[in-house]
Amino acid sequence: MAHPNTPSHGWMPSRRHLIASAGAVLAAPWVGARAQGKIAGGKPIALVVSYPPGGGADLMARILAPKLEAALGQTVVVENKAGASGQLAAGHVARAAADGSVLLLDASSFAVNPSLFPKLPYDTATAFTPLAVLATFPNVLVCTPGFEAKSVKDVIRLAKAGPLNYASSGTGSAQHLAGALFEQRAGVSLTHVAYRGGGPAMNDVIGGQVPLFFANVASSLGHIQSGRLRPLAVTSALRARSLPEVPTMAEAGVAGYEVLEWNPVLAPAGLPADTKATLVAGIRRALEDAEVLGRIRQLGGDVFADASQQSAGKFIAAQQALWAKVIKERKITAG
Repeated sequence: MAHPNTPSHGWMPSRRHLIASAGAVLAAPWVGARAQGKIAGGKPIALVVSYPPGGGADLMARILAPKLEAALGQTVVVENKAGASGQLAAGHVARAAADGSVLLLDASSFAVNPSLFPKLPYDTATAFTPLAVLATFPNVLVCTPGFEAKSVKDVIRLAKAGPLNYASSGTGSAQHLAGALFEQRAGVSLTHVAYRGGGPAMNDVIGGQVPLFFANVASSLGHIQSGRLRPLAVTSALRARSLPEVPTMAEAGVAGYEVLEWNPVLAPAGLPADTKATLVAGIRRALEDAEVLGRIRQLGGDVFADASQQSAGKFIAAQQALWAKVIKERKITAG
């Protein structure tokens, strides 16, 4: 290849250029080794997603992967291993080598499974090294447009007067547990109607078969904007950026209520401290990217509040404790 600053024909290298070139050749092995990164000798990193393509966890993985790849300087490949409410992917990562080459990108069900299932193929508390929580997403309590309740207080009044149904995407799902926590905090009983997925549940709420649904903001936003669903309250402590006119549950009269969907990234237990630091720094750089931030906000979420990610492990443990109590008190079982 021609020197960038000279014609391609008739150029004779100077002694200085030859010396510099020789130095570059001698240094090349060291530069190459450094460019490969410290993660598993620079081999591709598998970002294992616990749910199928097209879902929220998969979407977050595909938003993150190219930016993490750029930050680390090595290939990051998204692999979907769906099944058993995330247990298949988590078990695979728990058994992987603790060199940073295999990571788990899961959903908030990671904190629910230890209490929902009597036995897991791994110990959630000891099998993983938490690296980060990428983002948090509120749910929103929505109802059929013609439903008589105009507020959360109306819902509570109706629930105390007689049977009142709410839909979810399945037993133990984020939507189911949002309803269970609502029952606990509001002091009411609701009838849970489990569907095989959020899409069918939402369709029946739109159609009026079931009046209430604790929907994902991202998937319900278009229906809310078109008037096919009516929002009553968001499940976050602060109002959602995408639904600024909708009150929080606390503002609507239900104190101590917060339900968030979130996506953790975890490595196998025993990850070396320097490898962990490199991965966390790479994830932080990826989350600081304007495109990533914009995509997360488009989905109705926010990047995890602790940019340092030092509290990620504590957040996951707190979520596990919260849902363990709700699942026990509400006598929720899998299946």
